Amino acid sequence: MKTQYLMLSMAFTFISLLAFAQTKTDSIKVWGNCDMCKMKIEKAAKAAGAATAYWNDETKMLAVSYDASKTSNMDIQKKIASVGYDTQDVKATESAYKKLDKCCQYERPDHNHDHDSTSMKMDNGDTMNCCKKDDASCCKDKDAKCCKKS
Repeated sequence: MKTQYLMLSMAFTFISLLAFAQTKTDSIKVWGNCDMCKMKIEKAAKAAGAATAYWNDETKMLAVSYDASKTSNMDIQKKIASVGYDTQDVKATESAYKKLDKCCQYERPDHNHDHDSTSMKMDNGDTMNCCKKDDASCCKDKDAKCCKKS
């Protein structure tokens, strides 16, 4: 009888926890270029309370799941912007953006977020399609695997 009571108690507790959990899944547009961006974006999302975070460098979409009673979509976007990446609703400050490695600095328009994040302006004025080819000169940290072959 004690075993049945214990099992029933555990089942009730588990069901109660599931009922009160407010797990939410969202997709957020986040601009970036490479594997280093992916790592920083996902880390920032998790630091803001996301249980899971996966950023796709091709689509620029971040899939996140989080407990809505502990954080929000906007909190996650603000944290990502604080490390230098523009999101669909929050633009990173210029100082945060400039701290990104060169290969992570995408072209930022004055308005909207409709831009190609695979090219960057070099100091000499040339445009380089960075992080879509194996070009270590693209990165500040030569050992970083931020530039990859497409």
